[in-house]
Amino acid sequence: MRHLVSLKETTAEEIRGIIESALRLKAERGRGPVRTLEGKTLIMLFQKTSTRTRLSYEAAMTELGGHAIFLDARTTQFSLADFSDEIRAITGFGQILMFRALRAADVEYAAALGLIPVIDGCSEKYHPSQALADVLTMSEIAGGIDRIGKVVWLGIENNVSNTLALACAKLGIRVVLATPERDPASVDPELDRMLEASGLVTRTADVVAALDGAAFVHTDTWMNMEAFESGKVKPEYREELERRKRIFGPYRLSAELVAAHAPEAKIMHCMPCHVGYEITREAIDHPNSVIFRQAENRLHAQKAILTWSLGAV
Repeated sequence: MRHLVSLKETTAEEIRGIIESALRLKAERGRGPVRTLEGKTLIMLFQKTSTRTRLSYEAAMTELGGHAIFLDARTTQFSLADFSDEIRAITGFGQILMFRALRAADVEYAAALGLIPVIDGCSEKYHPSQALADVLTMSEIAGGIDRIGKVVWLGIENNVSNTLALACAKLGIRVVLATPERDPASVDPELDRMLEASGLVTRTADVVAALDGAAFVHTDTWMNMEAFESGKVKPEYREELERRKRIFGPYRLSAELVAAHAPEAKIMHCMPCHVGYEITREAIDHPNSVIFRQAENRLHAQKAILTWSLGAV
């Protein structure tokens, strides 16, 4: 049974296969329907809010001939019952589970049951769906995985940087994490050991040195989505947001920073973009920006993940 939880369990060959499948499925999209997953149901369980993850997985399952069921945990009985009972029960309604979870441990538990394939659709430690879409985007632009070049991450080290760095390390791609600190909730010592053992991932606080020779520059929000409500930071997080603005300000991805230190680098952001914080409007709209191509590629990567997980490649 093929789970996609953290990429720690996924081989380089499997990652390459998923990327190749995504490229093929993207090319075939305009040639008519590909009904690879006809009769299959995807259960999508969300404990965290979402835009691209829900859209990409639901559209992917539809275009592959299957059906997706969206479950917002806030409108289910999860809060009233034992988690293990509820998760066992819902796996009986589909052939695969995509779980956007507050705790990676809960995704790992669901996978350990061994009932149906489980995908981590974003947790506090991992975001493999995003990482594979990002590798897909970089591979398209570079002309192949082995031609991607140096990848730089600016800002806070978090769940997205964890899986992006691990995917790149497994594929032989050099990564520099230019960060002053990391999200404590995202720390995974085992994953860190894998990154260190690869010899391809380095950490630095020096933005200028990090950007030298960069082919792609990534960033992400400095604050997790749980800190916001109706587009505004919650009162209990205001002080921390102000602190992070001071700490991370020098790591803001701007058009000026790219022009000065990495003029050829493509600009990437997994979205949503917090304009004026981790990225500027000018960087989002920059000629080097591939952010919206990156977002669209979530659909094609998700198709490949679903077919791979269900053995329909």
